[in-house]
Amino acid sequence: MGTWQIAGVAALGVVILLGFSMRLVQQYQRGVVFRFGRVLDGVRDPGLRFIIPFVDRMAKVTMQTVVMPVPAQGAITRDNVTLTVDAVVYYRVIEPVRALVNVRDYPHAVLQVAQTSLRSVIGRADLDILLSDREKINTELKTAIDAPTEKPWGVLIERVEVKDVALPDTMKRSMSRQAEAERERRARVIAADGEFQASKRLAEAAHAMAATPGALQLRLLQTVVDVAAEKNSTLVMPFPVELLRYFDKVTKTGSDGAAVAAPASVPGIQLSGSAR
Repeated sequence: MGTWQIAGVAALGVVILLGFSMRLVQQYQRGVVFRFGRVLDGVRDPGLRFIIPFVDRMAKVTMQTVVMPVPAQGAITRDNVTLTVDAVVYYRVIEPVRALVNVRDYPHAVLQVAQTSLRSVIGRADLDILLSDREKINTELKTAIDAPTEKPWGVLIERVEVKDVALPDTMKRSMSRQAEAERERRARVIAADGEFQASKRLAEAAHAMAATPGALQLRLLQTVVDVAAEKNSTLVMPFPVELLRYFDKVTKTGSDGAAVAAPASVPGIQLSGSAR
């Protein structure tokens, strides 16, 4: 074998050795090196990294935020309402060594903790709180999932969101009837309050008109004008009270002492036909 052949074989061996010793760590990754099964100190940062071939092994861990959907879980609330709830969990690895060493398949482990925590939190909440105060439920879920995952596994739960709450059909109908009854109650209260305020204003107006008899006649004439705006209407005019008082005064102060009484059988004047 010639010198050039030996040099070529040596160069090929060096290239193969370099190929086995080089590892590329992406910007969103961190590398953990195991030497004969033992973790070496220090996490490999992004870039081109070298290891000892056939001695070291590098495991790469993604540091990106992972969006993990939680399948729908059947649960019973504290007020004994059966429902189905699904959620979504946002988490990321903050300590790569713990995520690889302390737990096997940490994504699956986080999913299992999320499912059990979801059922547990829903079981401690009432249906009204679950429907109205969703932020409180999300906070409790985050705390329940983050406790067993952050320090032991090196996984940080950034956010937990309840996506959908599926109620039984019977419960939906009951809530619809309750909402309808509540709206009807509010409508009646508002109508009664309006009538009460109107009655107070009418009482004040009647008190003011009683002090001024002419105001009552002016209001009567205004009502006649409003009614007369409609064609083919029949108006029944009340007999003027002032005229009755005049007859009563004349009766008492007549010079001949004879009683002059107003016709009692004529309580008013009726106008038939078209009002103009």
